[in-house]
Amino acid sequence: MIVLHGAHGGPDTNWFPWLHAALNAEGIEVLRPQFPTPEGQSLEAWLNAYDLAVSSLSLAPTILVGHSLGAALALRLVERAVEPFDGLFLAAPFIGALGLPDYDTINQSFFAGSFNWAGIRERKGSACRCWAGDNDPYVPLSRSQDVADCLKAPLEIVPGGGHLNGETGFTAFPQLRDAILTECASTRS
Repeated sequence: MIVLHGAHGGPDTNWFPWLHAALNAEGIEVLRPQFPTPEGQSLEAWLNAYDLAVSSLSLAPTILVGHSLGAALALRLVERAVEPFDGLFLAAPFIGALGLPDYDTINQSFFAGSFNWAGIRERKGSACRCWAGDNDPYVPLSRSQDVADCLKAPLEIVPGGGHLNGETGFTAFPQLRDAILTECASTRS
């Protein structure tokens, strides 16, 4: 499983270390790559960092977890994949500019081309869910709903979840862990 952080973030922030430990305890291998942000941030740089991070894995990653801009990266990874993933789990996903000057400029390359939603739906895997806080200060709920609709996936609204990040006290994410464990149990049986 690969956890993808967002802009101005990193692999050791938010609920990522907690999720890593929780899944490792269940025997699930987790990788949390570091992507250049905000300096040097671009879709190309993040794809290169991802490719380098997964090149050492014995098996191809089967589940992608993306937070915020990491969700857009996850969509681009599924879009370019030849083989389908087993699962796609997105927290606070969005597409396009958010009207936030500190983010819109560095996020722009992720949204330069349109998304091949039919191809993404084909290769996203059988397990696909999205989560969004009902009071996210960065990503309006409607923007996360748009992504869920394009994926034909459920959107779970987290009351008081904010941006589902450490800034809003979100350092554990049991709903996501449980969804991943359910998916892993079904693929192992």
